[in-house]
Amino acid sequence: MSLKNDAFPSSEAFDVIQSALSSSEADRKDAVAQGKAIFAFKLKNDQGQEEAWHLDLKESGKVGKGEAPQGKKADVTLSLSDENFGKLVSGKTKAQSLFMSGKLKIKGNVMKATKMEPILAKAKTQSKL
Repeated sequence: MSLKNDAFPSSEAFDVIQSALSSSEADRKDAVAQGKAIFAFKLKNDQGQEEAWHLDLKESGKVGKGEAPQGKKADVTLSLSDENFGKLVSGKTKAQSLFMSGKLKIKGNVMKATKMEPILAKAKTQSKL
C-alpha cells in the first residue's frame, strides 16, 4: 500500500522510509531502539491542504497515514511545509535550521525529535529524492 499522496510530492519519502525499515528485521529493530517514539509529520502543501503521516519507532517500526497508529498518540509532532520536508529528507537542510527559522514546529518531546534524523538519513541513502 502506497503512502504517497500526489498532492504532496515529498510524501514519496514515507514509502522510501517504510521500505528502508522493512528491508531487514535488524534495521527495523535498530530504528525502534534508536527512536523509542511515535513521530507524526503534518505537512502543508502549496494549495494549503494538510495531511499527516506517522513513523512508529516505539513498537512496530512501521510508517502509516494519520498522526499515529490507531489507539496511540504521537510523542512528537513535526509540522512543516511539503517543500521543506522534501529538503529535510533529501539532506538539503537540517531539522534544527528549519526549527530555528520557524519553518518547523515541534509539539511534544523536542529531544526525541533529534532521534529521527538518522532514520531520515537512512531513507535518503535508499531514495532518489
